[in-house]
Amino acid sequence: MTAAEDYLLLGLRLGRHVEGLVDSYCGPPELKEQADAEEPVAPAQLAADAASLRDRLDDGWLRDQVVGCWTYARVLAGEQLSYSDEVEGCYGVRPGRTPEAVYEQAHAELDELLPGEGSLLERKLAWRERQLCPGDRAIAVLADLLPLLRSRTLEVVDLPESERVTLDPVSGEPWWAFNYYQGGLHSHVVVNTDVPTTGLDVLHLGSHEVYPGHHTEHALKEHLLGVEETIQLVPTPQAVVSEGIAEVGGDVVLDDAAREQAYAVIRGHGLELPDPGLAERIKRAGDALGTIGVNVALMIHEDGASVDDGVEYAARWGLRPLDEARRSVSFVTDPTWRAYTITYSAGEDLCRAYIGDDRSRLRRLLTEHVRVGELSSR
Repeated sequence: MTAAEDYLLLGLRLGRHVEGLVDSYCGPPELKEQADAEEPVAPAQLAADAASLRDRLDDGWLRDQVVGCWTYARVLAGEQLSYSDEVEGCYGVRPGRTPEAVYEQAHAELDELLPGEGSLLERKLAWRERQLCPGDRAIAVLADLLPLLRSRTLEVVDLPESERVTLDPVSGEPWWAFNYYQGGLHSHVVVNTDVPTTGLDVLHLGSHEVYPGHHTEHALKEHLLGVEETIQLVPTPQAVVSEGIAEVGGDVVLDDAAREQAYAVIRGHGLELPDPGLAERIKRAGDALGTIGVNVALMIHEDGASVDDGVEYAARWGLRPLDEARRSVSFVTDPTWRAYTITYSAGEDLCRAYIGDDRSRLRRLLTEHVRVGELSSR
């Protein structure tokens, strides 16, 4: 087999141990049949196999992916890595703690911006409450926003003619939404109706999960690149770039005129929208709270804090009710996802700095293998 096929088989074998580790697979069916038919390969053997494959590869994107698999296999095998070493080994970026002074400053800005009376948390919740979109309606709003998002994405990159997306609601998950890439240029996007969602949230969801985010990236790379792109593995650097694209892409493709069109779609579903300028300032102030998940993960996994301590921290600094904070902490304690939280904040920071004002760089991220090390060296 080729090195790329060995990598696919390694990822499929790892996936036998942890549900959801293989985000999607649309590669050679005989490899999946082989992995499914055999007895699960012991994690220690998978770590050895990954190390052997790593040593066969030249320095490059595929080697980075294999290092992520090697790190994760070692953790599965019981090797005592620190949480920071696990994250860095999987994703190529080391988690750092955000000083609470950053969150204090964000709270101060939000205190000035959020209207109404009461505590900061009460005003934030009231602000969102006025804009909430019932879960079943979120799917309809999303469906109506996608044509606009697709047309604006086409101004940056050509899409394969037969790409398509299906949408469905789900509940009882630790995440807000998920793109299950099916292969054949098709994505199945599901939205967790348990999570309180506003019209503006749905706009972000559409750009994150579909155009120009995950669906766009997966379809283009399946269409343009080699067999190694036919598997999406959670604990690999690929995820950092993918989440970065998804977080930043909407800001790149949507100018002021497009946003006004999107707002009209949202209002057309009977949803309240705030003043766009005020909403943007509130969003930007709140973006500084996006690293709270990393802080909580470090507290729990390195400092020995309890889950309840993590929930209290997430609720306090994230300005969240306890049930929402508990859901977010469940993400960083889930065996599959505990290291993944770094991908959102680090991916966004790296990709935003890389793209700058050059839309062609978004096209490159969507269509080429760009390494995390290349982004972090800029």
